[in-house]
Amino acid sequence: MFAKSDKAADLAGEITDAKAIRGRSLWRDARDRFVRNKAAMACVFVLGLIVLFVIFGPLLAQWSNEEIDWNRMGDIARDGRPSIENGHYFGLDELGRDLYARVIQATRTSLLVGLIGAAMALLVGTAYGVLAGFYGGRLDGAMMRFVDILLAIPTTLIIILILVVAGRSFITLFIALGAVSWLTMSRIVRAQTLALKSREFIEAARAGGVSEWAIITRHILPNLLGVVIVYASLLVPEMILAESFISFLGLGIAEPNTSLGRLIAEGAGTMAYGTLWQLLFPLFFYVTIIITMFFIGDGLRDALDPKDR
Repeated sequence: MFAKSDKAADLAGEITDAKAIRGRSLWRDARDRFVRNKAAMACVFVLGLIVLFVIFGPLLAQWSNEEIDWNRMGDIARDGRPSIENGHYFGLDELGRDLYARVIQATRTSLLVGLIGAAMALLVGTAYGVLAGFYGGRLDGAMMRFVDILLAIPTTLIIILILVVAGRSFITLFIALGAVSWLTMSRIVRAQTLALKSREFIEAARAGGVSEWAIITRHILPNLLGVVIVYASLLVPEMILAESFISFLGLGIAEPNTSLGRLIAEGAGTMAYGTLWQLLFPLFFYVTIIITMFFIGDGLRDALDPKDR
């Protein structure tokens, strides 16, 4: 009787262990490692608060981003200070517009620029790098020489040239950033593809008669996801930095639209007149977004690093 009970307990334990082993995956392990990273999770929380501010902040705004408060245009340094009573929570800019509403618009623009720019780099750079690395030979040489030529040209010069020729708009800005953001991604993906295509499981798939397209989609791309996700997360702040630099030069998005880089440039220009809040509020959101994105990228890199598993 006791022997049967022991066998049943052992069998139950083996079933439990089998379920535990079967339920564990590399992606789940990476998720658990990322969740245990306190710095990365804190940055996710802070970035989530900024996203909520962008979404629900307009509900608290008493002024639009284009509306001018003519009653306080006499002395912005004195009458344009941040105040809850008059509804200008972040104060006024030099033209008498509500800075709270403009910061919301600028933060939304900068986040969209970073996300869309990184998405364009992710799609174009991954496809380009996989094709070059997988097929190799003359095709690889020609494709990579084209990338080398573009990388030899300063990226800021390319962005400025596109904006000057095509005009300043959201679409033009996204095209300009996307035109240069995929280059480094393609080289990283190509190098990883070259390392993967000589692995045993790829050779086994070829020997089994699997088509090249199936090998790329089922074997190459899934093994590239970790590297691609990490680099894309680090590319978001780079896109925001590039757009902010262009806006700081006065070549970014045209009025009445704005971005954090443009607000920082305007605040720096009027700081000598005693309107320090025009610089501090957009600078706070700008620095917070950049720092949080870099820490999130570092957390993803540590979580997806196969050497630490």
